[in-house]
Amino acid sequence: MKWSEFFTSSVGKKLVMALTGLFLITFLVVHVSLNACIWANDGGIMFNNAAHFMSGIVIRIVEVGLFLGIFLHIIQGYVLVFSNRTKRNIGYNVPMGSKGSAWYRKSMGLLGTILLLFFIIHWYHFWIPSRFTGVEETFIDGKPVHNLYALMQITFQELWVVIVYVFACFSLCWHLIHGFQSAFRTMGISNHRYLVIIKSAGIAFAIIVSTAFAMMPVSMYLGWVK
Repeated sequence: MKWSEFFTSSVGKKLVMALTGLFLITFLVVHVSLNACIWANDGGIMFNNAAHFMSGIVIRIVEVGLFLGIFLHIIQGYVLVFSNRTKRNIGYNVPMGSKGSAWYRKSMGLLGTILLLFFIIHWYHFWIPSRFTGVEETFIDGKPVHNLYALMQITFQELWVVIVYVFACFSLCWHLIHGFQSAFRTMGISNHRYLVIIKSAGIAFAIIVSTAFAMMPVSMYLGWVK
């Protein structure tokens, strides 16, 4: 089988989803760690320093790979969803109810769409200003840096924005709970003991990361950080 045929096959598509998913999970770890700097409660010094470091040329190159990973994950996700639906034209004669797949497994397409819409809003709020339209600058140790901390404070003064972000984090949590373990299954892990560990780790990861992300806009809105 040619490589081009492999990556257009059902197995190949799932492998692409798994690899891009694991790549994006790694990105989430970096992103949530950087954003957690707001809780240093030092007026944004640590956060702005970290954000400035992430604007270097090496990070910009990695950023291109990140966007490719995101869009490839989205495209392959939709392809798999539509492919699975066409194979299930005939439903179960008896409703499966709670005995069938968990609702979030069957709703990965919906959860992914919610996250895509959130990404567009998030890019509008932060990525586009930091890369194109400009952000107010502040000085740290005598050098000018983008004051993204101030931008966060302004953005999260709108209640509807906070609600949207929290809802997106809720969707991210359920998306990760299934996606985390599914990626490792696709990579070939089938040992029951390992799968139990991966499932537990995936649930813990999904809850911790999603809760941390959700608490950031909440903390800004309620004035818990200055």
